[in-house]
Amino acid sequence: MSAPPSVELTAPNGTRYTQPTGLFINGEFVNAVKGGTITSEDPATETPIATVQAATEEDVDRAVRAASAALKDPAWKLMPGADRGILLTKLADLLEENIELFSTIDAWDVGKSYKEALTGDLPEAIGVFRHYAGWADKIAGQTIPTTPLKFAYTIRQPVGVVGQIIPWNYPTSMAAWKLAPALACGNTVVLKASEQTPLSILVLATLFQKVGFPPGVVNIINGLGREAGTPLVSHELVDKVAFTGSTATAKLIMASAAKTLKNISLETGGKSPLLVFDDAEMEQAVRWSHMGIMSNSGQICTATSRILVQEGIYDDFVAQYIERVKTTSKVGNQWDVDTYQGPQVNRVQHERILEYIEIGKKEATLAHGGDSAELCKNKGFYVSPTVFTDAKPSTRIWKEEIFGPVVVIMPFKTEEEAIALANDSCYGLGASVFTTDLQRAHRVSSELESGMVWVNSSQDCDPRIPFGGVKQSGIGRELGEAGLEAYTQIKAVHVNMGSKL
Repeated sequence: MSAPPSVELTAPNGTRYTQPTGLFINGEFVNAVKGGTITSEDPATETPIATVQAATEEDVDRAVRAASAALKDPAWKLMPGADRGILLTKLADLLEENIELFSTIDAWDVGKSYKEALTGDLPEAIGVFRHYAGWADKIAGQTIPTTPLKFAYTIRQPVGVVGQIIPWNYPTSMAAWKLAPALACGNTVVLKASEQTPLSILVLATLFQKVGFPPGVVNIINGLGREAGTPLVSHELVDKVAFTGSTATAKLIMASAAKTLKNISLETGGKSPLLVFDDAEMEQAVRWSHMGIMSNSGQICTATSRILVQEGIYDDFVAQYIERVKTTSKVGNQWDVDTYQGPQVNRVQHERILEYIEIGKKEATLAHGGDSAELCKNKGFYVSPTVFTDAKPSTRIWKEEIFGPVVVIMPFKTEEEAIALANDSCYGLGASVFTTDLQRAHRVSSELESGMVWVNSSQDCDPRIPFGGVKQSGIGRELGEAGLEAYTQIKAVHVNMGSKL
C-alpha cells in the first residue's frame, strides 16, 4: 500500500507548510484501508482547506494493535522515566519552535483568532508537555509498614493502551492535555482527532517522529465518530478511554466501556454560572464575565454563560456589559489582529446557535445582538455576540448548553438564592464568584456544585491544577497530579519476611 501524499498549503496569513494527510500508525503515515476521507473547511470562507484520510474499524484495529505491541516492547516498557521526560521536553521544544505554524493551522481549521491561538492555546499546550516531562521520573509508590515479619509496598504502573478522543475547539491544547500525562506515565496511545478539525494533530504526529518516540507509542487517527470513535472505545485491547466532548456522546462511551469494564475519564458539557455580588469590583466583573463567555466564539465547555447579578447593581451591570460587548467583541476573520470573535466552527454549529437565539427571543428579552445576517453576507459561519435578560430559570437558553457567544443575565436578591439558582443545573463544570468579601468568596465556593470555582476571574487554567466537573459534566480529572492518577494504576506487593503459618 503506497504512502498517502502530503499536500503543500499556504494559509491566508501567508504561512506555507506541508500537511500530512494519512493516518499515523506505528510510526508512519498510512492510507485508510477503505480509502475514506474527510475534507476540512475554513469556517470563515466556507472553502476547503485539505482532505485527509478517515479511519474505519480496520484502521482502528491496526492502530490499537500497534499500541499494544509497543506497550510490551522493551524500547518503551523498560525506558526509564527520566528518558520519557527527555522525549517530552524535546517535543515541547519543537512545538515552541513551530508555535506560529500550529497557531496558524488551528486558526484556519477552527476559525479561532490567530492571536488567541498564538498567545493562549499554544503556550498552554507547550506548558502542559513541559509540566509532565518533569513528572515522568517522579511517579512512585509507597512503602507501608505492617509487622516486623512483613513488608509491603506499592508500584504505580501505566494503565496500558489508552484510547483518547479530543474535541474541535482547542485541538493542539486538548491533544497535549491527553497525550502528555499518558506518555509521562508510560502508556501507549491511540488518539482520535475531531472530524471537524483534523489538521494540526497530524502535523503534531511529525514532531513525535522527529523526537524519536518508539513506533506504536503514539498513534493518531482521524475519522467520524461512528466509524472510528466507536470501534476505538469498544476495542478489547484498549484499557482506558479518555474523552472530551458532549455529554450525550460521553453517555454512549460510558455504556460501551461498561461492556469490558474499561477505565474511563470523561470531560463533558457545562452551563457554568458566574455570580456577581453587590460588593464586587464592577469593572473587573464586567471584563472577566465578558471574556468568560465571548472568547473563542463562545465555544468553551466551561463558558460562564449564566450570569447572576445581585439586584442592587443589576441594571448598571447589564448596561456596562452590553457596552463592553459593543466595544470589545469585534467579529471578523481569524487573521485580523483586531478580531475578538471569529466564526463558529462549521455550519451545523452555526445553525444550532441561531436556533437557540430564536428560542431565546420567545423566552426572554433580547438585550443585544441576535442578528447574524449582515455578518454572513459574504459567507462564513458568524454569530453576533448575543445578550438575553429577563429569562426564567426554566427556560432552555438558561438551562441548556448552547456552545456559542450567547449569554443570559439574571438578577438575584440573596446569597442563598444565588447559590440555589447556580446549582439548579444538570451540569457542574466551572463557576465564578465576584466579591470583595473574603469570607463570602470561600463560603460560596464551597457551596457551588462545580468541579472548579474561580474567585474574581473566569476560565483560569494551569497545568498544575486539576480540571474537571461533577454531575453530568464528567468523571475524573485532568492536569496536575490528578492527570498522573488518571493514567496509572496501583499494584500492591506483600513480602513475607519470615512469618510462618
